[in-house]
Amino acid sequence: MVIANDDELTKLKEIGRICANAIQVMAAAMEPGMTTLELDRIGRKVLEDSGARSAPEFCYQFPGATCISVNEEIAHGIPGARVIQAGDLINIDVSAEKDGFFADTGASFAMPPVKPKIERLCRDGKRALWVGLNQVKAGEPLAKIGTAVGAFAQKNRYTLVANLASHGVGRSLHEEPAELSTWPDPSEKRVMTDGLVFTVEPFLSLGATWAEGGDDAWTLYADPKAPTVQFEHTVVATRNGPVILTLPDGRV
Repeated sequence: MVIANDDELTKLKEIGRICANAIQVMAAAMEPGMTTLELDRIGRKVLEDSGARSAPEFCYQFPGATCISVNEEIAHGIPGARVIQAGDLINIDVSAEKDGFFADTGASFAMPPVKPKIERLCRDGKRALWVGLNQVKAGEPLAKIGTAVGAFAQKNRYTLVANLASHGVGRSLHEEPAELSTWPDPSEKRVMTDGLVFTVEPFLSLGATWAEGGDDAWTLYADPKAPTVQFEHTVVATRNGPVILTLPDGRV
């Protein structure tokens, strides 16, 4: 999607804010002993109370309102009977639709007490996201995002999962430009146009380089097995840099 007017931008900011608020509320409510289904219901209520609907449920019949991935699960985890425990690494990914517009955001959280290396991984996962966001500018190559994130990962001795990419979003959950690499990709020749809407979502890991499927049709696992985090924003590329759509209430 390329934004055509201020009304479209306003509606994208609204659904982006709703998704971000859902993550904030879910993160604040998360505690040991809670199941991922109970956590998902909290996110669902935030979406529904705001007049939005879960995008993966609506678009792909995903069995949950949000994706909640724990430890060895790194993406598309199905909410269910799994109990969150102290020391767990939990990713929450929320995407939703309202008035025909979509946004997508995600964040990873460590349930205390956790090892220092996991705390650093979460901190550096956020840093990796912002390294990528800082490359967003109309007229610049999309490849700058993955090149910059890759340099950050290498410098800090992390790996990147190279088959979970960013993507266009806006009028649907996944649209052109498809398969936006958040790792160095010499084949990426596309350029960010003014008003282009897409996600930036690097998967930073302590050793994984790939996401593998498991026993169900959705959940993806780190390969090789290693702690992995994902942080994600939906953005608009402008001549002045990125406009971040997925900010919660109280953020500018």
